[in-house]
Amino acid sequence: MSAHRRAAVVALTALAPVSWGTTYVVTTEFLPPERPLFTALVRALPAGLLLLAAARVLPRGAWWWKATVLGALNIGAFFPLLFLSAYRLPGGLAAVVGSMGPLLVLGLSALLLGRRPALRDVLAGAVAALGVSMVVLKAAGTLDTLGVAAAFASTASMSAGTVLTQKWGRPEGVGPLALTGWQLTAGGLLIAPLAFLVEGAPPALDAGAAGGYAYLALVNTAVAYCLWFRGIGRLTATQATLLGPLSPLTAAVLGWAVLGESLTALQLAGAALAFGATVAGQLTSVPARRRDRARGRDADTVPCPRSGILEAPPSGGTRVAPADPRGDAR
Repeated sequence: MSAHRRAAVVALTALAPVSWGTTYVVTTEFLPPERPLFTALVRALPAGLLLLAAARVLPRGAWWWKATVLGALNIGAFFPLLFLSAYRLPGGLAAVVGSMGPLLVLGLSALLLGRRPALRDVLAGAVAALGVSMVVLKAAGTLDTLGVAAAFASTASMSAGTVLTQKWGRPEGVGPLALTGWQLTAGGLLIAPLAFLVEGAPPALDAGAAGGYAYLALVNTAVAYCLWFRGIGRLTATQATLLGPLSPLTAAVLGWAVLGESLTALQLAGAALAFGATVAGQLTSVPARRRDRARGRDADTVPCPRSGILEAPPSGGTRVAPADPRGDAR
């Protein structure tokens, strides 16, 4: 992969954590309180079904259980735990726990991928966590044990899902749109019974909540995860995860711009450290994309909806017949 093309991949992948940085503001300002499971369900399942309808590809063979495992780690466990921590913790403390993701990925990559952590990557992960702490820890507030546990578990779940996503790759001819749809649907189906069992019937939604859920499902999830899984297929797991600090940095900027929070000199210095570590984490050379070895280029591709991303045609799964456009016209 050329330096120019890799920079483009990094920039597009970075849009995912930037989008996720808006989750806290949307959750606390627009969504019904104390409904983490319902929020996770509405975020995951509609987006997954939309991408499945667009890709028209189902898993095949071992990919049924692989997609279920990835969906459970990246979506089914991650989303409820993420929203539980968002409801119970100030955004600062949740972000500090989440900033440990790159270090967890380094450890899991050593265990599952046999990749010995490079000292530069360890330092970049540690500096990024320190920078995020400097930015947000001031607003951490009272320690909530369940919230901290949920934040750590969500980070561990996503880290494991990221490493396994790179370990397993994608079926030949299946692009990130289909892979994302599989995981979001599997994760949403895992969340659904738990949401209705624990939280009961869906809450009444006003216009702000409906708009917030629509944003989370379409932009924050369908498009962002399509970009994220595409990036994991082209970058190392460590490089992708070291883009994670962009999420709390985005949240801090939104807190300043939207919620009227102030940023001190210490916070600005921390932001510079975290951003510098994120950039440094992208300087490791990236091996050529394995799935392009026989073709040398991404030919015969189709766009990922609303993102402009190109993906391979759906030849590696079971094609689903297109829906009758008149079916849901009522």
